[in-house]
Amino acid sequence: MFVEGSGPDAMVFHPKILAVRPDRELRWKGYVWFPGIFDGEHRFILEAVGNKTRFIQGETFTGILVGSLTQSVLKGTVDSMHAMNDALKQRAELASARRPK
Repeated sequence: MFVEGSGPDAMVFHPKILAVRPDRELRWKGYVWFPGIFDGEHRFILEAVGNKTRFIQGETFTGILVGSLTQSVLKGTVDSMHAMNDALKQRAELASARRPK
């Protein structure tokens, strides 16, 4: 179980791991209330690009309530993803700067 948000707008997700590929992918799908009502499939993808790594994060929503819930959930989700991406970038750059040349 995972809780997104707080107060009356909080949504409880029930995630299931779909893929774990070390150094390549982590993907899970969760739902609110019951599967098929409001589901979200989240993914982290790592791609080698020369001597660097590209990090891709995404989420796809499906279910019968997607049209009515997506807009209210989407902004918070996107904001959280950007915050996580920024924090991850800072940590990676700091670790790279500390690495002996």
